[in-house]
Amino acid sequence: MKNFIINRLIENKNKNIISFHTPGHKNGRIFKKLGYSEILDEIYKIDTTEIIGTDNLHSPEEIIKRSQERAAKVFNAKHTYYLVNGSTCGIQAAILSVCNDNDSKIIVNRDCHQSVVNTCVMGNIDPVYIPFNICEKTSILKGVNIESVKKVIDSNLDAKAVVLTYPTYYGMTYNLGKICEYAHSKGILVIVDEAHGAHLELSDKLPTSSLKLDADIVIQSCHKTLPSFTQSSLLHLNSTRVDANKISSFLRILESSSPSYLLLTSLEIAVDIYERYGKKLMEELLLNITEFNSNFDVEYIDSDINLYKTGPVKNTYLKNAADFKIFQPTDKTKIFISSTELGIDGYKFEEILRYKYNIQVELSNYYGVLLLCSIANEIDDFDMLKIALMDIKKNIKGKKILDQIEFPKITPKKALTPLQAFYKHTKSVKIDKSIGQICAESLTPYPPGVNLISPGEIVDREVLEYILYCKEKGMYISGSRDKDLKFIEVIDNSVDI
Repeated sequence: MKNFIINRLIENKNKNIISFHTPGHKNGRIFKKLGYSEILDEIYKIDTTEIIGTDNLHSPEEIIKRSQERAAKVFNAKHTYYLVNGSTCGIQAAILSVCNDNDSKIIVNRDCHQSVVNTCVMGNIDPVYIPFNICEKTSILKGVNIESVKKVIDSNLDAKAVVLTYPTYYGMTYNLGKICEYAHSKGILVIVDEAHGAHLELSDKLPTSSLKLDADIVIQSCHKTLPSFTQSSLLHLNSTRVDANKISSFLRILESSSPSYLLLTSLEIAVDIYERYGKKLMEELLLNITEFNSNFDVEYIDSDINLYKTGPVKNTYLKNAADFKIFQPTDKTKIFISSTELGIDGYKFEEILRYKYNIQVELSNYYGVLLLCSIANEIDDFDMLKIALMDIKKNIKGKKILDQIEFPKITPKKALTPLQAFYKHTKSVKIDKSIGQICAESLTPYPPGVNLISPGEIVDREVLEYILYCKEKGMYISGSRDKDLKFIEVIDNSVDI
């Protein structure tokens, strides 16, 4: 039977892969553990549409309205919308709802999600970028510096909103509360892409959620760190500064006209688990992570300072057996394991973990791998990971510490807005001939996923040389039409529309 997708997914299920990646339900086992199997084993039978008694996501008056009200109460928001098109549509609706002029401006962190830049094309919005901070030893994105944000705000007081990622993909946070306070003092709204932070309020050992830091609109990918299905998210209104009617209007435009009741069901289950079991499960998870980390050299990453060490290694035998170093972001549910001292890059490390030890991580970069842990992970997952690390060290021969790659600090000059660049005629040129020309596509080494050259920006030699070096070292370069990166698209100024 040639059901390619089905066959592969069933094959993966039968392998019982140890999951340190999204979605947060970890292969669905948390549902069985907590007694939700009866619902989910036959979930296909409750797949439906808007009929008598099922309400309407785009104009909720009954069951969806009450469910969203419960979610708002659980997450301490003024109003909560269920999203079935992922956080992407929530980010888009949030930005478009506040940018009510034809040529609005927003302030945004440079390492934002691609949906932010895409929204700038849709709404003819001009993005002004805040410089990003990055840990040079790991390529972990650390977020923004408050003084940098203030400086950009002071130079762009006509901006409609500050759009920030908090926490970063790697679990780093920063002084968002002070940023919100400063932006509001200048009459500017704050929209937070909290895709990786839906779990933060489950423990006081974790960073504070942006919902408690006075952000105006907060978007959370419930499926990433909580147990809902992929593509299900939450949008929270958190202040009276926001026009709720405009948010609703844009969600009707951007979301499917046939919203999935299976995704809505999974959101309600995730909220139920969050409220009834979340804090206890998070306490167990953090204890398991602490126990795991105690076997290694651990360095904490600070948003302003690069690194600082933790206490001594508990298990000397394991340390000697596994020459790995743990880098701990501010969100303790994220773990970055460096493999550089073993002489293997993170891409190879990820493959070894998956194909030899049946362990799948969230992502790899040149320096190591990132583990995304959730309340569905159990102690056995961490025990199997420890065993794998010991075994990998024993089998590595003739190790040589990897060279460090210096991340470029500059942001290319902007010649056109994203919308202007989108509608211009383009041409393909050899990459060495592109320097000084206006780029027509995004060039993004992934991970960490920072857009180093965006459409409408002038191709810079230093940035381009870094991108080519990343390609040589095995990094995936997202956004380029030519996967071999021999050619890139630039604006063709010889043609006018």
